[in-house]
Amino acid sequence: MSSVETGAAYLAAEGFELPLQEELARLGVQVSQWHGRLALTDASPVHAAWALDIWTDPRLIEIASVKQGASALRAIQRNWSLYAADFHRRAALIAENLPPLKAPVTVFPQPAPTGHLGGWTLLSPDLLLASPHKTSPFVGGECRFEEDRVGPPSRAYLKLWEACTRLGLYPSPGEHCMDLGASPGGWSWAIAKLGASVEAIDKAPLDLAVAAMPGVTWRGESAFGLDPKAERVDWLFSDIIAYPTRLLTLVRSWIAAGAARRILCTVKFQGETDHDTAEAFAAIEGGSLGHLVHNKHELTFFWSADRAASFRRV
Repeated sequence: MSSVETGAAYLAAEGFELPLQEELARLGVQVSQWHGRLALTDASPVHAAWALDIWTDPRLIEIASVKQGASALRAIQRNWSLYAADFHRRAALIAENLPPLKAPVTVFPQPAPTGHLGGWTLLSPDLLLASPHKTSPFVGGECRFEEDRVGPPSRAYLKLWEACTRLGLYPSPGEHCMDLGASPGGWSWAIAKLGASVEAIDKAPLDLAVAAMPGVTWRGESAFGLDPKAERVDWLFSDIIAYPTRLLTLVRSWIAAGAARRILCTVKFQGETDHDTAEAFAAIEGGSLGHLVHNKHELTFFWSADRAASFRRV
């Protein structure tokens, strides 16, 4: 049995292999092989927004048997997350010989897992790829929730739940929030459930049940008609449908005005992925950009004034 270190591996969400491949090419990272949704490279790991999970320390391990494969993994560490793109039966047999690991369903606002977790897959019956370190604490990079099928008017709230869980930050009682393009109110519902107050901005009205929640105020205005200099919020949220360039201008104006302590928004793409604008979002000091399992053809952007200030102090 031999082990050889290799570069990095990037796991795309189902159906989003192309944006990830395009992004990696723009970053100068050449994909040597696709294994299902897992992009293998010989280059050192870099942050890729379209990657659901990044395996930062992968090793190629030759194995002669199921027992040998399980022993090789156990010799490195205890907890492993299997990504099975092929050779499913053999992979399942190896997994059966490892300490049991279930993909837990998160009950929001339960924090993200903190235990150490690696990722592995079978590239061939006798070749295992294993990374004891990866960027996501979730099995397969997927944060799954016990859903509320009664309260929210849409499933969009899951994006906000996932973003907050990954960040470890949540709107809290006493904080004032604004939700741009709020109708029918999925994000406003989630914010109000956390005890924060929220101004829902949309020309279309909210779902009646959301509008009646304590702490929710509806303003029948356009998100793009607001003057950030006249506003002050702890959190600015946006799941609004808008061209990425227009949303970028809006976000920059709120940051320049010092009108929000934190900003969380989805950058939605229509047709081809606008990588230029995505890179402009990623370049904002104090910001971060990533693809969530609950995102569609969109990325989630987060920015905080505290983080921007820390960048400026360095």
